[in-house]
Amino acid sequence: MACAALHALPLAAQDRSTSRELEDLIPDSALDNPESWANQGLPPEDAADPAAPDAPLVPVDPDSPLAEVPAIDVPWPDNIELPQLAPLEPDDSVQFADADEADGAAPVLAEAEIIRISDELVLAFPPDPAAFPEREAFAERFDMLSTISELDTDSDSVAVIAARARADQELLESMLRVYGYYDGQVIRTVGGVQPGEPVASTNPEVRFNIIPGARYRFGAIDLGDLAAARDAEALRRAFEIRPGDPMSSDTIVAEQFDLDEALGEFGYPFAQIDEPELLVDHARVEGDLTMPVRPGGKYVFGEVVSNMPDFLSGRHLATIARFDPGDTYQRSLEFDLRRAIVATGLVSSVVISPREVAPPAGDQPGTVALDVAITRARLRTIAGSIGYGTGEGFRAEASWEHRNLFPPEGMLRVRGIAGTQEQLLGVTFRKNNLGGRDKVLTVDAFASTIDSAAYDANTLSLIGTYERLSTLLFQKPLSWSVGLEAVATQERPAALRGAAEPRLTYFVGAIPLYAQIDTSDSLLDPTRGFRIGARLSPEVSRSNRTQSFYLRGQVDGSLYKQVSETMVVAGRVRFGAIPGTALENIAPSRRLYSGGGGSVRGYGYQAIGPRDAAGNPIGGRSLLEGAIEARIGTKFFDGALSVVPFVDAGTVSTDVFPDFDTVRIGAGVGVRYNTGFGPLRLDVATPINPGPDDSRIAVYVSLGQAF
Repeated sequence: MACAALHALPLAAQDRSTSRELEDLIPDSALDNPESWANQGLPPEDAADPAAPDAPLVPVDPDSPLAEVPAIDVPWPDNIELPQLAPLEPDDSVQFADADEADGAAPVLAEAEIIRISDELVLAFPPDPAAFPEREAFAERFDMLSTISELDTDSDSVAVIAARARADQELLESMLRVYGYYDGQVIRTVGGVQPGEPVASTNPEVRFNIIPGARYRFGAIDLGDLAAARDAEALRRAFEIRPGDPMSSDTIVAEQFDLDEALGEFGYPFAQIDEPELLVDHARVEGDLTMPVRPGGKYVFGEVVSNMPDFLSGRHLATIARFDPGDTYQRSLEFDLRRAIVATGLVSSVVISPREVAPPAGDQPGTVALDVAITRARLRTIAGSIGYGTGEGFRAEASWEHRNLFPPEGMLRVRGIAGTQEQLLGVTFRKNNLGGRDKVLTVDAFASTIDSAAYDANTLSLIGTYERLSTLLFQKPLSWSVGLEAVATQERPAALRGAAEPRLTYFVGAIPLYAQIDTSDSLLDPTRGFRIGARLSPEVSRSNRTQSFYLRGQVDGSLYKQVSETMVVAGRVRFGAIPGTALENIAPSRRLYSGGGGSVRGYGYQAIGPRDAAGNPIGGRSLLEGAIEARIGTKFFDGALSVVPFVDAGTVSTDVFPDFDTVRIGAGVGVRYNTGFGPLRLDVATPINPGPDDSRIAVYVSLGQAF
């Protein structure tokens, strides 16, 4: 190849002053006669060409000696001096145990802080907590994501565990970067002798030695056009990342969410935030964050526009909203309106879209209308329920309703009850969200018969109430109601020695009032807070040419306290009184009674209190009850099952104030199964000091806690 290359060059024109390297390769004689010098390397013209097809092959004797190899006259660089490398700074927070290099063992942390994830998996951290202060959260997060932890079985071989360990090592390295440790190391060992252990574990075990290194910090932060917003300072405070803060991918995600939320709350419905980008500089041990923000203009609320004005008009939806036109736009209020529309039960889907009506001008914000696109749900419902209580017997209830027969939100319901003691047929008209959120007008007309141990009543009632409800979606700190009630009832006490007394007709007019303060955290399953409510009903009653005026009053209070992670202690008291007239002037159905699943468990329904000569309850004019129970969680059914021991007590008197002559006490135990909607309750109780007609065991089944 050298010869061919030389033939291609104009060698005769070369300068004799060529460098020494070329002179060693090409002598001066070659410059004088290049053709002759080049031919020196060619074989004679009459020599046989081994590559020619007719040339005979020359056999090679395998015993012939090899040609002598020319001596290498290039000097060996034994005396070359290399520059001395600067020594690395020692890291005093990390120490390694001595490893036997002959055995190929990997170095591990000495005196490490060990966190055991499972029988097969441990994490080892530097002993100094300051070297990696996030170790607890890091280990907990790794436990949820680990392949070894997820697929752990007793039959795993070392080879299987080793394969999973490689995936977990990559996971740990990625997690270190999430926490801002971009120079961290993860050293994996499978089996073998660990520091401080004389022999290897008999079970396969994976140990990851976590050497986090230095934690990187945020450098420059670029938030795009955020500084141009009218509320730039407040919005920047919402994004709580500053240069010099420890770097964390989780923090970036959380602060991006906070900034987006702040933009929505400060009146920027059209704000946009691009995906964050992090440029890591290993030389500076920092990362520069770029997250372009385009806030857009600031706006106030305008009108609410419905796509189905004849079904749910925009005007009606505006009464549900918790904002007025002209209020600064808040995304949370937009979401709240959406939830309120869903809570009507009339729609299957809701989409709310802000629409610019007027753009911002100078210092004046723009205006956005909310376009509401709804899809109708099924409006007719058939429902039913069945319950049982000792003393009350069975009770089945069924209903049919149309929830928007009288738009908007005008419901008509027909219901019936068939039970051991009660039968009822009624019609209810209900107008939801009338005059404001969760304000309800209800008119209820029904006919009923009740045959209990205390009285027998045939009743016609017409009741109207206007109330502000506390619902499962929107629990109110203050609920109230005011109403009017007209009742015509024929009643008589329970039969005396088998002989029924004649019925008395009562005409009753009442103004029932109710108010409740509720600080509890749940309507169906509270764990903290308290409730206190009062019912007052001024009433006039006329019976057998006797007219009476009296006040029916009742106060209820309950307290909930979480004393441990798995136990809640709850207690309640109730006091009721009817001043103003004698007991006989009050219809038996409107007197005060105690006993039953929502009162004093262990006793029959309305079974506590004064009795007639035959032992039948006659009711009273005062009542006092108390109860305490412990709601203890268990691990059964993934924690859905809890056990509830309880003690209840109550007394009823014919006087306006309780006389405490007979206080009935019941005790028992119940179970609760959390259905996700609310707890399903089963209580079994027994009376501690029963009367002669009280059963030894009482059972109660219902939805929700007893109080």
